[in-house]
Amino acid sequence: MRKKKQVNRLISSMIFSLVAMSALSQTAAGRPTLVVGITIDQLRSDYIDLLQSHFGNNGFKRLMREGVYLENLTFDISKFDKLTTTALLYTGAYPNINGIISSERYEESDHRRYKVLTDTKYIGNASNETLSPMALKVSTLSDELRMDNNGIGEVYAIAPDAQQAIIMAGHAANGAFWIDDKTGKWASTTFYKDYPTVVSNRNFSQSLTSKLDTIQWKPILNVNDYPGIALHRTLFPFKYTFAGENRVEKFKQSALVNEEITEVAIDCIDELTLGKRAGVDMLNIAYTVSPIDYAFDADSRIELQDKYIRLDRDLARLFAAIDRQVGRNVCIFVTSTGYFSDSYAPEARFNIPTGEFSSKKAVSLLNMYLMALYGTGSWVSGYYDQTVYLNEALAKEQNISVEELRDKSGKFLRRMAGVCNAYTLDEIIDNPTSDDLRRLHKTITTDYAGDVFLQITPGWKVVDDYNTNLKDTYSINNAVSAPCFIIAPNIEPKKIITPVDATILAPTVSRILRIRSPNAAKELPLNL
Repeated sequence: MRKKKQVNRLISSMIFSLVAMSALSQTAAGRPTLVVGITIDQLRSDYIDLLQSHFGNNGFKRLMREGVYLENLTFDISKFDKLTTTALLYTGAYPNINGIISSERYEESDHRRYKVLTDTKYIGNASNETLSPMALKVSTLSDELRMDNNGIGEVYAIAPDAQQAIIMAGHAANGAFWIDDKTGKWASTTFYKDYPTVVSNRNFSQSLTSKLDTIQWKPILNVNDYPGIALHRTLFPFKYTFAGENRVEKFKQSALVNEEITEVAIDCIDELTLGKRAGVDMLNIAYTVSPIDYAFDADSRIELQDKYIRLDRDLARLFAAIDRQVGRNVCIFVTSTGYFSDSYAPEARFNIPTGEFSSKKAVSLLNMYLMALYGTGSWVSGYYDQTVYLNEALAKEQNISVEELRDKSGKFLRRMAGVCNAYTLDEIIDNPTSDDLRRLHKTITTDYAGDVFLQITPGWKVVDDYNTNLKDTYSINNAVSAPCFIIAPNIEPKKIITPVDATILAPTVSRILRIRSPNAAKELPLNL
């Protein structure tokens, strides 16, 4: 028996050595030893162009100087948030395939919203959140890299937001870390096996909550140096503090969160010796340049520009740390999430046509209409995110087809003030003939789809008074030029101004790394 165990150990040792030697030979042949994936929420090409004169030489300018610059990634879907587009970028597949249709899912059974990655089988480290990547139905770029060398390479993800960190990490990563909304601690989930001391110790030695009462976010430049700023904003420079209720959530929307992310990323590169193993390691990082919800003024361009200028310096620090620890045998990709959420109400004195769409009123009127057709009952079972959920159980009980119920509801809602269109689930799934229907088809999954999907007239205020704790929004359609940069050994710098579908990123990076593309990625990689 002892001899058999010794033989098994010897065989295992030989297999491990062969895998390691194979990985070393691949690295020696020019394969990057480290991949750094950076996702910047709401990054815009026009702001990068606008602020060129305020950037240093080693942040955005380095990306443009040394990398492939895709000026305009396109995301051909109907609804955007940072989780949906991050999943699209890392899987190379649209939401109807990868399963991530939004940051939240609505459960008709209890009329509640849940984070889309909610998974009660796993608990949090330094967090009460119960999350896992299992709602993500397909493999990611991170998964494929981790599997390529049989798990020898290490994969981590760092983000302000829990769900974005988990999506970037994927199913097979060593760890994913984020800033907990309530405690301000660096947190993780027990789904992943690693919670390294370089991250956990930060909660004690350099805790965020110990700094929040004293730090401030103020302009990094003289207020008159920010280009194109309205006069009234230069007279009253902003200053944000982070005391009191929701202070962590406010900090996570500020420019200062990117500094915290950078410090943790550099610590991980240094302490975890990323890029120095036999396999290829990967570090995924999320930053933000999104408009802030709690801005003092609706015109928050000065805060937005300040975010870009500070982020440029953070990128330069990060790149310097990578050069110092790993050298230039690194693949770096930096990408936008492809949308812009700055939608605020214009002042009444400018006479911009508008109106108010009330979800509670819409649901009430629709239910009254359906009762007139089919009899007394609660025909509408829920509403969330401009989507109507119908009572299919009642329809079945009354021998009414759900297709008929959807059709009647869609026709009624299309005639409602403030609704420019209403599409039924059947139209979207069975006959996506128009561009709107085609984009909706890519955006939804039947696992928890609603029945009728509304499009609100641009400029109208959307009041979701059917649900609680949801802020009012304004309907707006604005195309955003979303940039992407790729730096890798043997890739010549160039600028591509032709729009490029965002699903191409994962296959393209896979080609650079000489690994398999994520299993749902259909697009051919760019020939760089």
